[in-house]
Amino acid sequence: MRLTGQPGNFGPYADWEGGKRLLRRAVELGVNFFDTAHHYGPGWNERLIGEALAPYAPGIVVATKGGVEKLSPENIFPDGRPETLRRHCEDSLRWLRVERIDLYQLHRPDPKVPLAESVGALARLREEGKLRHVGLSNVSLAQLEEARGVTAIASVQNRYNHDERGDDPVLDHCALHGIAYLPWGPLAADPMTPGAPLASESGGLAPAARGAGLTPTQAALRWLLERAPNVIAIPGTTSLAHLESNVRSLPTA
Repeated sequence: MRLTGQPGNFGPYADWEGGKRLLRRAVELGVNFFDTAHHYGPGWNERLIGEALAPYAPGIVVATKGGVEKLSPENIFPDGRPETLRRHCEDSLRWLRVERIDLYQLHRPDPKVPLAESVGALARLREEGKLRHVGLSNVSLAQLEEARGVTAIASVQNRYNHDERGDDPVLDHCALHGIAYLPWGPLAADPMTPGAPLASESGGLAPAARGAGLTPTQAALRWLLERAPNVIAIPGTTSLAHLESNVRSLPTA
């Protein structure tokens, strides 16, 4: 749930109290995994999660990401230097109101910094007890394999959905090696254009959705969850109705 200001996901969420109610309702509905990032806001989404959910109920997992700077909606760039990752991690610990982050992900590789150097910085933060697991985001299979040579990798978060399956090799590699896969853009939407049409609403999922009694959006999420056992869906929403609709996409036993 990228609950931040608009446009450009910059600044605090306009309906701050409504955002807190939405997050708490998600927990009531059984959602136990929340994914955010330092640059959502920047910082404002982590502050909102911390204010709404801390102290966290048993079983709640909060994942965040660092290594991207956001100075304005148009000025966003990777910064994978160890000192930046440490600063981002310390910020996230404070904003999320935790002593240790469950899953901390390198938001994207920085072409100006060797990947092993960035991943090594996260490994050191884990050794210090500041985070439990190290993850990656927006990486190729070659980059994933390089990172695994530095430290254990718990998750990969890449763009993937029913209509965009170019990341199949990475997803399959993760499934083979017990690495969680968090597909962002699960509905093939443009994350920077609120209200833009979703590919899932007009794509090949419509007939399957009707046959299963689901909306196309629900069918798209159901397809992801059934794609592989290591997939963790992270759909975003800013409304209670949309949240409850997303939860109904869960496969039934």
